Order: sequence, then C-alpha cells, then structure tokens
Amino acid sequence: MNTETALRDPLAIAEGWHAEGRSVAIATVIETWGSAPRPVGSHLVIDGEGNFEGSVSGGCVEGAVITEALEVIESGGGKMLEFGVADETAWRVGLSCGGRIRVFVERLG
Repeated sequence: MNTETALRDPLAIAEGWHAEGRSVAIATVIETWGSAPRPVGSHLVIDGEGNFEGSVSGGCVEGAVITEALEVIESGGGKMLEFGVADETAWRVGLSCGGRIRVFVERLG
C-alpha cells in the first residue's frame, strides 16, 4: 500500500491513532438492504475526541454513528446499529429513499 492510499484508508488511520495513544472506535457496514450509499465493508473510524475519517453512509448517518462510537469508546463494548425506513430515525438521518444499513461499532484495543 502506498503512502497516499494509507493516509486515506480508515483502518490505517485507526491504527495510527491507536499507536498515538488515542482511544479509537471502528464502525463497519456489515449489511445493507435496498438503496444504500456505502457498500458492506465500508468503515468510519472515530477517536475519543470525536474526530473521524471514512464513511458508512455518505454522510447521512455519520452523526448518529459518531455519537454511538463515543459511548462504545467509554464502555468498551460493541454495539449493533441499524438505520432505515423501518426505523423512526430514517427521515432524520437521511435514509428516506428506502434503504437500510446495519453498522457494527467496536472499540479498537
């Protein structure tokens, strides 16, 4: 992997932040249904200060995922999140087009 690719790769960023001593959570898209802005395997990494890199939804659910990730950093446990039209948060987070995504958030280290 070249340096430029590594700088944009959320997992490489998470590894670097962890090496710097930051608390880090990784959010991963594990399942999608219907219209979904990011494919399975997409990552968003978040540090304990709320800094983030990557994307799990093209921007429409990142705020909610970051909030949950900060809780995961504090608790140390993982959390499964689901967003979509069947969920009352669908319109608020921007998935009103019929898609649903499932995201797993876990603390690194």
